[in-house]
Amino acid sequence: MNAYIFPGQGAQFTGMGLDLYENSPLAQELFEKANSILGFHITDIMFEGSKEDLKETKVTQPAVFLHSVILAKTLGDSFKPDMVAGHSLGEFSALVASGALTFEDGLKLVSQRAIAMQKACELQPSTMAAVLGLEDAVVEEVCKTIDGVVVAANYNCPGQLVISGEVEAINKACEALKEAGARRALVLPVGGAFHSPLMEPAREELAAAIENTTFSKPNCPIYQNVTASAITDENEIKANLISQLTAPVRWTQSVQQMINDGASLFTEVGPGKVLQGLVKKINREAETVSATLDTNA
Repeated sequence: MNAYIFPGQGAQFTGMGLDLYENSPLAQELFEKANSILGFHITDIMFEGSKEDLKETKVTQPAVFLHSVILAKTLGDSFKPDMVAGHSLGEFSALVASGALTFEDGLKLVSQRAIAMQKACELQPSTMAAVLGLEDAVVEEVCKTIDGVVVAANYNCPGQLVISGEVEAINKACEALKEAGARRALVLPVGGAFHSPLMEPAREELAAAIENTTFSKPNCPIYQNVTASAITDENEIKANLISQLTAPVRWTQSVQQMINDGASLFTEVGPGKVLQGLVKKINREAETVSATLDTNA
């Protein structure tokens, strides 16, 4: 069975999407539509902007989403997913690719999500840290012993978990995790505590937008971050999407479940190969590839 997976924030690179724009009339049309919806020329930043330009949250999230979704749409008849999943922001790409959301509605939600997250980040100094070389349960237990907000945020693969929370609590947790045997506990260069209770203001803001958006039944099951299980019901999809900002990304569990349900090939759709690497660390037997532009679409 074919599983299509969609990357999240951090996969962006200078020049992203330019090959699609130059080689596919459909891609060109969708990029121009995106410029119109967003009210600024995101294509200029994606194709010619610096790394710093691309790091701005209101740019990064729509840019990664657009690269993934437009690439999926240019795959034409070869795009036949039996299941889909996306890492954090990538879940929105997966929902559009599987027909649960329209391109326009998906982009609007991603843009609103980015702005809401930026606002939440500005309310309180917060950050995230990558923890390597410890079992998930040990990381969870250590986090519980720290004063302040610090929680498991991204279960990326066995031995790689990202924690999220208040700056001081994260720093204390990193020290405690090293003492507990972590190979590394490294604060990440991110603007805030994504997938933690500190994103509650953003969750509330995004919830209203999601509730007012029409969702359709997807063409195949989507394995959502919050549950790590196959979902096809529109109302469940909405509820999980609303919970996603303050709940952990259960990527390890999602990939394991997809494999249990018959996934034999994982195709990463979008910038980079980060998710392919994580899939291989979760299950070495899994086959992974990158989606490539079909110029006939």
